[in-house]
Amino acid sequence: MKIPKYQQIKNDLLNKIKSGEFEHGDRFYSENELVKLYDASSITVIRAIQELASEGYLVRYQGKGTYVSRSRKRKLVEFTDIEVFAGKIETVEVISVLEESDPRILKELNLSTTQTYRKITRIRKVDNTSYILHYTYIPNQFIKNEHQELSYYDSIYERFKTEFGIHMYDEYSTETNEIIFPTPAEIASFLAMPENEAVVFQKKKTTLQDGTVAEYAESFKKWDYYKIEFSTFQQ
Repeated sequence: MKIPKYQQIKNDLLNKIKSGEFEHGDRFYSENELVKLYDASSITVIRAIQELASEGYLVRYQGKGTYVSRSRKRKLVEFTDIEVFAGKIETVEVISVLEESDPRILKELNLSTTQTYRKITRIRKVDNTSYILHYTYIPNQFIKNEHQELSYYDSIYERFKTEFGIHMYDEYSTETNEIIFPTPAEIASFLAMPENEAVVFQKKKTTLQDGTVAEYAESFKKWDYYKIEFSTFQQ
């Protein structure tokens, strides 16, 4: 099948970006330059540029032109969640394990509207001070022993390893972190903190090699317990 002209241009421009011909933040080709360079129409080059912009490789500024994104789009990024309380005693309290069918969560877990999942609510503490609240959502297929004490779910990843032979830390996962202010009342109550302080909202989804979503989690972490370190590597 013949590759469309805009796709050929897009692929070539992407190779130029990934090869290091353009540095992060560099001004990119103008539309007129691309028309001449590839002997293509304005519509064709604009589509190639727009797709690269939508994928995070380029940034377009009104009246200023197109620039290579300053993001880490083409780098491998490793991050470490640094424990600011290293050396102190950490405990986990399981609040509840409930069967639910919230459409929003079903969608995150790639489940149908007729299915259910388990919502596991846990609080982590350091020296008896609550610092993070976890809402973990697990498809029912990964709940092997339903009638266990709540403490059975202190370590969900340990359950995955011992019951299913799945090492969750080695599986593909995506995580986003954002600051929420003020802290929602329910979260502030769980963490015994003022609502007029910020909290770090973390979302994480772990997907197995066959495409099955094994876990979706939403966590709320006190801002003063949040510290991460980033390292980047060239692809």
